[in-house]
Amino acid sequence: MSISFVVAMGDLSLRKADVDEKRAKVQKDSKALLEYTRKAIAKLNDLKKTFIKFDNEIDVHVAQVEHWQRNMTIMDSKERQYILQLNNYKALLNRVGYTSEINHGVLMEMAEHKKDLEKKTKPILDTLRSYQDLPPDKALAALAIEDKKRQYAAAEKYLEEVLHSALTTPEL
Repeated sequence: MSISFVVAMGDLSLRKADVDEKRAKVQKDSKALLEYTRKAIAKLNDLKKTFIKFDNEIDVHVAQVEHWQRNMTIMDSKERQYILQLNNYKALLNRVGYTSEINHGVLMEMAEHKKDLEKKTKPILDTLRSYQDLPPDKALAALAIEDKKRQYAAAEKYLEEVLHSALTTPEL
């Protein structure tokens, strides 16, 4: 055997070992790529299922969004209405002189004070009402007062007569 044959066999053995090593590496890479591809295909199938699920739910979600938009439109109009009412009430409170110092306690004190004033003024008002039927002229008023005095005197005289006759009448 010749040296060149041994060298060629050694070279062939080295090439075969190199090819075997490369083939093992390619098989390993191929298996890893195959596993990665299987996982990617499984993930793709999951994503397709999720897409189909969401695609089927689109109409429901679109209807819900439209419902929310209608509600938001209604809420916006209600908000504008309430703001307008609030401004109107504030303007009304300003017109009637409301201040923040007015509170329940102050109003209760004012109500008690009003009741006290009504109790004090009631007799005066009753007296004044008796003079309401007097004529506006001072002279006529004086005549009306004199007339009332005569009526009062006549009533007293009548009362005295009734009492006197009751006292003088013998009991039955």
